[in-house]
Amino acid sequence: MASGRNTRQKILNAATELAKMEGSAHLSLDAVAARAGISKGGLLYNFPTKAALLKALVQQYIDDFRAALEERLGKGGDSLAAEYFAVVMEELQKATPPPSGLLAAMAEDPELLAPIRTFNREMLDRMKSAGEHHSILLIFLALEGLRCHKVFGTDILNQAECDLVLSRLRSMLPG
Repeated sequence: MASGRNTRQKILNAATELAKMEGSAHLSLDAVAARAGISKGGLLYNFPTKAALLKALVQQYIDDFRAALEERLGKGGDSLAAEYFAVVMEELQKATPPPSGLLAAMAEDPELLAPIRTFNREMLDRMKSAGEHHSILLIFLALEGLRCHKVFGTDILNQAECDLVLSRLRSMLPG
């Protein structure tokens, strides 16, 4: 069972690397199998279609974010909104390229991003149900806007401007 999970992760890593290096348009099953060092049949066993592979890349992105958030919350951190803010901050400050799997999924079929919409709605609802401050909607939308700019490579703020926005958002957090 662990071997299957390792192969699956190896494929996801290969697809992510390929999308980052070659661009999402060059993400083919043949190229992913070659990069992962497995047969195309091995890839198809784990991901029967390109859509299934892209869906898994999107889910991995969500799972990684959720795990980072839950880890912070599990350590007895601040409110959900404050910890969400902290995880997004960490993500924005990484010098790594944007998550290319998301771009590949969007290029293939924008509906593959539906799980992100669902996840974002759940996060926003959780923050609102926790009785958090009315400004949570503005904070959430601003953070997601910054994340989108990073994913699409369209961020235009210099560091001082970004720091100013994040400082203002932080001051709006409840508590």
